[in-house]
Amino acid sequence: MRKFKISTKAARRMLGLEAQEAPQEPPAASEAAEKPKEAPASVRVTTRTDVGLVRQSNQDVVILGQGLIGVADGMGGHKGGETASAGAREGLLRSLEGKEPAKATLEDAVKEVNLALWNQQKEEESLSGMGTTLSVIWPAKDRMIIAHVGDSRVYLWREGKLRQVTRDHSMVADMVRKGLLTEEQAAVHPMRNYITRAVGTEPTIQVDTLELERQQGDRWLVCSDGLHGLVEKAKLESLMAEEDMEEAADQMVREALEKGGRDNISLALAWDEAPAEGEVAE
Repeated sequence: MRKFKISTKAARRMLGLEAQEAPQEPPAASEAAEKPKEAPASVRVTTRTDVGLVRQSNQDVVILGQGLIGVADGMGGHKGGETASAGAREGLLRSLEGKEPAKATLEDAVKEVNLALWNQQKEEESLSGMGTTLSVIWPAKDRMIIAHVGDSRVYLWREGKLRQVTRDHSMVADMVRKGLLTEEQAAVHPMRNYITRAVGTEPTIQVDTLELERQQGDRWLVCSDGLHGLVEKAKLESLMAEEDMEEAADQMVREALEKGGRDNISLALAWDEAPAEGEVAE
């Protein structure tokens, strides 16, 4: 399932909503399993990525390192999509090497990566039109820092309830927020793969960043739309309640494959074993 980048202005023009501003929502308070390399202290992490049943290549990547946990979902054809998502991961990890978690630091790093990918596609004609979603969490001492662009998602499971803490940058998500579509209609809308914001498609970018308080027992899911586009929220919620994190991750991939596996499937699960009071989480 290919993604298409479309500007927010163009999307509104197509919908006849030029004069309406999208309402601002306040931040809400495998191919084989990849083994965690640099998971932050007091957070257990497992990741999965799978090509799915339709695509010939996997343009998703899992991001794990420098304390970061996340996913990027590339677009722009076989070469472009893989280059964009891998470039976002490597660029972000380089930019944040040795730095302490902070919202401004993460936002600046994403903007730096965005400009690098934009310049790369301008220099290489074969990469024209490439871009990638990017959703990451970065644990600090007592809060979780989040950066997000595109339609991959970050979810928080707390006290048995799952909620989406990022908002999709897509045409259908805008239409849902405006009351023009229901969630059910959006799930099958023919333009559901048109995103309005991506990393690397323009020289500057707006990054959604937020901070949420960390609590012991929190569970985080960062995933591409190959998972959340096929597996219902209620099912994800039930799987996040699993005590066996590895089994939960495996079952999420199985569920997406059983629903058709029409896109690459990538996810990162983080079980927050929040530190005792006074202890610093890296």
